[in-house]
Amino acid sequence: MSTKDQILKKIQILITNHFRTPEEAFNFFDDNGDQKLSKSEIKDLLKEAEISGFIRGIVASKLIEGYDKDGDNYINWKEFQAAIDEILYT
Repeated sequence: MSTKDQILKKIQILITNHFRTPEEAFNFFDDNGDQKLSKSEIKDLLKEAEISGFIRGIVASKLIEGYDKDGDNYINWKEFQAAIDEILYT
């Protein structure tokens, strides 16, 4: 299993075991309630998913790079939903 697969599996476990829905997880990590996840908020999610502190910043940047479709350097609900769908259903 690649590192990417391991990270995605940990995120999947976090979301499915600790939240009733992906939307509940999104709202939980959206600290300021702006309906977007910043790099810092994504790092908090990764910390809860037990992703090593050493790579948390890199992974957060890669998630934004891969899923931020509108180019604002945040992950909005639609983008988060697309990422979670990919994680949960692959």
